Amino acid sequence: MIIKALRLGLGQLIVGLDLATRPAPMKRAAEDQAAVERAAGHLTLYQFKACPFCVKIRRTLHRLNVPVALRDARNDAQHRQALAEQGGKIQVPCLRIEENGQSTWLYESKAIAAYLQQRFAASQAQ
Repeated sequence: MIIKALRLGLGQLIVGLDLATRPAPMKRAAEDQAAVERAAGHLTLYQFKACPFCVKIRRTLHRLNVPVALRDARNDAQHRQALAEQGGKIQVPCLRIEENGQSTWLYESKAIAAYLQQRFAASQAQ
């Protein structure tokens, strides 16, 4: 019981610190931002709200100004099942990338951050 309360408290602290220290979003020309938003329409992040690795990816998305659909794999049984059945395992964060009619499930926060950085940081920033 104490461990559960401690974990819940730490999770809320992580989320609160994230909100308080969130980086400024990248600025782009309107047409460049529209292109980023179209590309982001093919991405979905499966995550847990208080997971520190998920927070890292959400911060990266915010900093790069990439609007990605978020799926709560902890509290939504349907999203958890999709992650397990289609992705292969229940592990977060997990980025589902839809390209050319195929889904790629990218695990590990380091790999996801590198993909996002490579894919979206190169967009023209102002």
